[in-house]
Amino acid sequence: MEKRISSRGIIIEDDYVYAMFRRRIKDDGTVKEYYVIPGGGIEENETLEENVIREMKEEFSVNVKINGYLGKDEGEESIANFFNCSIINGTPELGGEEKERCTENNYYEIRKISIKDLDKIDILAKDMIMKAYNKEYIEK
Repeated sequence: MEKRISSRGIIIEDDYVYAMFRRRIKDDGTVKEYYVIPGGGIEENETLEENVIREMKEEFSVNVKINGYLGKDEGEESIANFFNCSIINGTPELGGEEKERCTENNYYEIRKISIKDLDKIDILAKDMIMKAYNKEYIEK
């Protein structure tokens, strides 16, 4: 099986990171709340950089520039590539599929999280967020 390749954009402003808050209410009534870094799967003939720029436009309604590559997180089924990005223009607001799918039971919201509060929330890739915050870029 081929692994799903995606790009994710970490936007740091001052001492805050932008993240997508998710709340899902399952059929049995249990509630799962967590945060994700915006991004998504790569399309055919798309570079990782083009992928993250497109995804940030779709999900956050902003144009971004890439400041640096932070690294990848490889799992059994996927490879997520992380980029530190800055907003060129636009104000982050929900867009794309997330906006279309947003309901009471499947809720999406863009939030700014204080770097010092990262340990208090359920979010993957805390190490990548800290790399972005500290501007620790690596060569691809």
